[in-house]
Amino acid sequence: MERNHSVTYVIAEPCVDLKDKACIEECPVDCIYEGNRSLYIHPDECVDCGACEPVCPVEAIFYEDDVPEEWKDYYKANVEFFDELGSPGGAGKLGLIERDHPLVAALPPRDHEE
Repeated sequence: MERNHSVTYVIAEPCVDLKDKACIEECPVDCIYEGNRSLYIHPDECVDCGACEPVCPVEAIFYEDDVPEEWKDYYKANVEFFDELGSPGGAGKLGLIERDHPLVAALPPRDHEE
């Protein structure tokens, strides 16, 4: 598998339809982008500082090597989400991106109220 970026953080399924965004406020490099149903970390813009991970209220953010087995595909989803976008250099100026990776888009709607 060819990779041209360092190990990175990944946002997995618990984020879908929740998008708390505490991570966005913590991110010093503005590399967390908002899709319709989930947030995505840009693998080339992320500096692996880890600031996002502890503030996620649903524990959806994992270091790439620590993603639970059932969510391994989210690594690919976070990378492929940016195939069309390239590297915009900051999520803030883009705002909501009106799409999701097919993995996320295919999920049934989720109700996060406990």
